[in-house]
Amino acid sequence: SVLCSAILSSYLLGERLNLLGKLGCLLSLVGSTVMVIHAPEDEEVTTLEEMTSKLKEPGFLAYAAILLALCFLLIFYLAPRYGQSNILVYLTICSVIGAFSVSSVKGLGIAIKGFFAGQPVLQHPLTWILVITLVASITTQINYLNKSLDIFNTSLVFPIYYVLFTTIVITTSIILFKEWVTMTVVDIIGTVCGFLTIILGVFLLHAFKDMDVSLGNLPQVLQNEQPAPVTRDDKNILIEVDNSSIAPEDKPKVFVLYT
Repeated sequence: SVLCSAILSSYLLGERLNLLGKLGCLLSLVGSTVMVIHAPEDEEVTTLEEMTSKLKEPGFLAYAAILLALCFLLIFYLAPRYGQSNILVYLTICSVIGAFSVSSVKGLGIAIKGFFAGQPVLQHPLTWILVITLVASITTQINYLNKSLDIFNTSLVFPIYYVLFTTIVITTSIILFKEWVTMTVVDIIGTVCGFLTIILGVFLLHAFKDMDVSLGNLPQVLQNEQPAPVTRDDKNILIEVDNSSIAPEDKPKVFVLYT
């Protein structure tokens, strides 16, 4: 989705993605892939009762409360003030809400399997809680994602949203199913390296988005750098002395040579 959105926005919407932006997209995808590879497998949950016990654990309840508080802070305080100028505000809202939508989808998947297996899932209150949560979260995501697309460059929105969404979803899965307990040292190092790669990719994508850099003009960009001033250490120094603070261009200049 990241690569397709960058390419299609370039050809269909006339938006430009420079060389550093393309490199940032690539690094973001590589970092996300490394994180997914080193993330442990999901713990097997087959019934709604097991899913309910997972959702009621204090660790996940505290994590969900923090996400909700962050979401309300972004929606009611930061979004009206900085949403029009900062691309991260709307996309962070979409990503934080995505943690609830993914958890709801997993729970509903278990409910659908139980429904076809003849289990009374429609009488279980968790089923309807998950349905309401999924509808509310998806509606909020679509709303703020569309706002972000109306304001900012499409080739910037999708990569940053992809990175934030993937990171929060993996974190939610680790906390909900306690996958960090089974992670080895290699997996922890790989996850951290993948996350740092994501940060680097997002930085290249966002910090240099206004620069006109491509493979064709890269030599010219490097040659146009201003040389550093040279300080001469010599006994014969030419010092320009001006009689007034602001001298007209046609006024003769006076030089004093010290030897």
